[in-house]
Amino acid sequence: MTMSAGWYLRRLSRMGPQEVAGRVGDAVRRRRWQSAPPECPSVTGARFTAVLPAGTIAALPPDAAKRLVAEADRLMDGHAEYFGVVRDDLTDPDWWYDPKTGRRAPSGYAFDVPYRSEDAVGDIKQIWEPSRHQYLTQLAAAYAVTGDERYAERVAAHLRSWWAANPPLRGVHWISGIELGIRLLSWVWIRRLLDGWSGAAGLFEDNPVAVKQIWHHQRWLAAFPSRGSSANNHVIAEAAGQFAAACAFDWFPSSERWRADALRSLDRHLRGNTYLSGLNRELATEYHGLVLELGLAAVAEADAAGVPVPASVRLVLLRMTDALAAIVDNRLRPPRQGDADDGYGLVVDGAGTDRWGSLLATGDAVFGRLDWWPAVTGTDVRTPLLAALIERTEPSVRRPADRPAHFADAGMTILRGPEEIWCRCDGGPHGFLSIAAHAHADALSVEVRHDGVDVLADPGTYCYHGQPEWRQYFRSTLGHNTLELDGGDQSVSGGPFLWTRHADSRVLTVDTSGEDMTRWCAEHDGYEGSVHRRRVELTAARRELRVIDEVRGPRRAVRLAFHLGPAITADLVGKRAQLTWTRDGEDRAAVLDLPGQLSWQAHRGETDPVLGWYSAGFGRREPATTLVGSGFTDGAEGFTTVLGFRG
Repeated sequence: MTMSAGWYLRRLSRMGPQEVAGRVGDAVRRRRWQSAPPECPSVTGARFTAVLPAGTIAALPPDAAKRLVAEADRLMDGHAEYFGVVRDDLTDPDWWYDPKTGRRAPSGYAFDVPYRSEDAVGDIKQIWEPSRHQYLTQLAAAYAVTGDERYAERVAAHLRSWWAANPPLRGVHWISGIELGIRLLSWVWIRRLLDGWSGAAGLFEDNPVAVKQIWHHQRWLAAFPSRGSSANNHVIAEAAGQFAAACAFDWFPSSERWRADALRSLDRHLRGNTYLSGLNRELATEYHGLVLELGLAAVAEADAAGVPVPASVRLVLLRMTDALAAIVDNRLRPPRQGDADDGYGLVVDGAGTDRWGSLLATGDAVFGRLDWWPAVTGTDVRTPLLAALIERTEPSVRRPADRPAHFADAGMTILRGPEEIWCRCDGGPHGFLSIAAHAHADALSVEVRHDGVDVLADPGTYCYHGQPEWRQYFRSTLGHNTLELDGGDQSVSGGPFLWTRHADSRVLTVDTSGEDMTRWCAEHDGYEGSVHRRRVELTAARRELRVIDEVRGPRRAVRLAFHLGPAITADLVGKRAQLTWTRDGEDRAAVLDLPGQLSWQAHRGETDPVLGWYSAGFGRREPATTLVGSGFTDGAEGFTTVLGFRG
């Protein structure tokens, strides 16, 4: 996907004067670096001292360590999967090759590579992901657990290969700051986990090529931070990686300045990217997880190096952890809201490790769990590694005495009922900053689960670049459990990561205190000339969820969509859908009574146009049933939908 002149004008319109000036300065600096790139200073006597405390590896949970080693053995055989594409070539990877399209990214000066064009480069995320080197942190962790030097030697071979193929400022891996930041964090942990290996120093501090790469990564991040309307999770990754490297690889004349600047940036942007309630302002749950992981990893480096961290950093991470504990369902699954691209901050675990349980376990180890937190029964490797470095401190603020259900600043409300009924109601802002890059047009959408199974599902994300019709669908109003007018989205898209007009939502009433009934009501003004208002009521005794939609304004065409999870089988007869599924070998059922004023059809796995799909992860999609009711906004009674769960 290449960007048109119109896109650049729309993007420019979302920037303030300071951001424009900063980007002009960046452009000038890039041209200057092309003809006269910065030179790494000579380094002598470099040492790595940010090691794990004695006994840390021996104390890892055996089952978590076993999963890690199994994953490492799979990687040693060259097998991995990135965004739905299986790779068998990781014994000797081509760092610029995209196996999805078969294309290879062009060489040349980094900032001249047209990385947004799939025709020229391939799928950029397929190329970038292995070069985050998180699979190498897994191999390094397997070495630390087993002492088997095969893992360490493979890590060393791949790092030397990458450094040779990607000299500073050449090629596709020197374009995006988030990639450099996460890669630096991986290198810090690789060096730490290989510390017992005799070749570790020769691979890093005694290796001029490695030293040059580490310096250039940090120099790049200092020169080209994400700015203004782009200062979302990317700037957190840049600051966390820069800070971690400046703490652990404290070898350069600029290290102290880089460390101080990165810490200021991290502190500022963690606060700026997070509501006081603890939810991430992008309102995209996976980025909440990514930012939390990056923040915890940065604090671990600070404590390992004895660098004081502002209390505000730990406070934001504490609030994020408590918020996560509050919003997960009974199976520890958080909402599926906004964009999700399977991005992780630090990976040292094997397949089957629960990401969200791991974050809550780390929160318990670092901050202490509250009585209302859900129980975490799984184990992981990352928690004890981080906890070994992070100094546990008692929070100086009052934490929630009971499980929060309504996050007013983020507009998120969780209604809970019997039999593990969980419902998320969305009355929040349309994303973060002026471009709301990772937002979806999902105002007033609901997401309903029963015992962790998606019943009324948020379909997910699927893709970012290269497939505009799929990107548009998964971000669209019709692609969510809400109401569409006149065939248009509530918010106006100006490109794959750009919204030029944002629907304004407001929550009118919330009552989550009732024993038998909990309620929520909100409205938005995304459709000019009309207001969409939705009420949701969850009745415990009847195990029933009632959704009432009202549209105030002139007569308009309406479509009301309900997306069922991939495990749900639906039998639609007239205005009633019988829903069935299986959970842990037990048959479950529900009945969905749909508004009688609309004409209902079931759609599944359709492509012209796209409708009836579910994406469990980035790059993956599968058919799922979507029920769409079509008609007009005549009448004052509104549209009432009733979801009743059966025994």
